[in-house]
Amino acid sequence: MILDNDFGGDPDGLFQLAHHLLSDSADVRLVIASKIPDALAELDAGVVARGVSSADRILQLLGRPERAIGGSEESLRTGELPPLDAPARAVIAEAMRDDTDLPLFYCAGGGLTALATALLHEPRVADRLTLVWIGGPGYDDEPAGSPQREAEFNTTIDPIAAGVVFASPVEIWQVPETTYEQCLVSWAELQHMARLGPLAAHLVDTLWEFGDRFSDMLGIDLGETVVLGDSPLVVLTALRGPFRAEPTSSPSQRRTRCALTPDARYGDVLDGRPPVRVFTGIDMRLMIGDLTAKLTGAGT
Repeated sequence: MILDNDFGGDPDGLFQLAHHLLSDSADVRLVIASKIPDALAELDAGVVARGVSSADRILQLLGRPERAIGGSEESLRTGELPPLDAPARAVIAEAMRDDTDLPLFYCAGGGLTALATALLHEPRVADRLTLVWIGGPGYDDEPAGSPQREAEFNTTIDPIAAGVVFASPVEIWQVPETTYEQCLVSWAELQHMARLGPLAAHLVDTLWEFGDRFSDMLGIDLGETVVLGDSPLVVLTALRGPFRAEPTSSPSQRRTRCALTPDARYGDVLDGRPPVRVFTGIDMRLMIGDLTAKLTGAGT
């Protein structure tokens, strides 16, 4: 697996990283700390570097020798070939390996800059992996009278990159906003989780500090819950069924693939491209139960 997330942004990605690393079935080969939307990056400089440091701290707590690499600070631009940077080069190298028959999952909880860059430089990557992406707006119509939603956060990180990936023939498993926002966990549960061990305490403390900072910045009370919206990446890859290697406990449907436009919305149907497997629900019992069990005693 390749794990790509904005680990310096919302700490839900750190929960996903720890959960993947604690899962015996997940052979994590590469950890990429990626950017946040440009508008936010102007207000919060150093997110990529902080993401590398935050991810490395999780790796260190688990006694792992690997270290994260920083993704590009720049979004892709229409019609321009981005430089072949270190993250994209590493993605190509992993995707093009010929010494393993294991399927490769690209687990992305943020933007898609590194994957899009890799695809633009080496299109054969599209046939060598499955993208599992937390991102994109929902597909179902909102009830009549509902206000227009803001553009989905992860798509706005690099909408041109998202468009490049959707326009490619890569297999896509998508957890859109209307699904990942279901992944609510209460602070009461998290306070219990924090007592399970050093790693759990670190994760919850990091999330608490982020929530306090975010609440102060917005001037609002965020209430009793948080969204662990990146953790479906673990359920859909590491926690698949025993008889069929499928995420059978989380419902999905095949949807016609549409373009993702520069304004982070769905556009025209992409003829000739495979459909997108869209997950409409996530097995929360499995997700939280497994995470809690694996965090017990974990970390040094």
